Amino acid sequence: MQIGLFRVSKRYDEIGVVRRINKIAEIFRKNKKPVIFIQHDGTKENYLHTGTEDWKILPELRQDKYDLYVEKEANDSFYRTNMSTLLESCKIDHLYITGSATDFCVNATVHSALVKDFNVTIIEDCHTTADRPNMKAEENIKFHNWLWGNLTPTNGKIRIINSNDIK
Repeated sequence: MQIGLFRVSKRYDEIGVVRRINKIAEIFRKNKKPVIFIQHDGTKENYLHTGTEDWKILPELRQDKYDLYVEKEANDSFYRTNMSTLLESCKIDHLYITGSATDFCVNATVHSALVKDFNVTIIEDCHTTADRPNMKAEENIKFHNWLWGNLTPTNGKIRIINSNDIK
């Protein structure tokens, strides 16, 4: 959830999504669980260049000095990144996924995590996207929540929950 992505187009319920992600991140930090921020290097698309203002995480998302960061160059957060190594070193086998954009980065990462046999929990009200030519953002989010909930699991399990279910 980077500044440049939210400058390009309005995201569905962006204020609510950010508020809920902040709440969940605080719960994780209190429970000594890592919070990982993903940053897209959009050099190939000529935007979100590493180190620029647009590349930075949204200032509304609270960050902690102990949070972890992964830089990626494709929609999938695992593709040519240190994500697998980072998760292994932290002994993480269960991912709680939030973010933007539902239909690009979030979707690609969910599928990649599943085929790598991670347990995946998607927080249904903590990911967002923009309206697309043939689909409104809200419909897109609902569709993906349904899709992910109906995927055939691998060795890992997948589930969809609401942010209120995280304590």
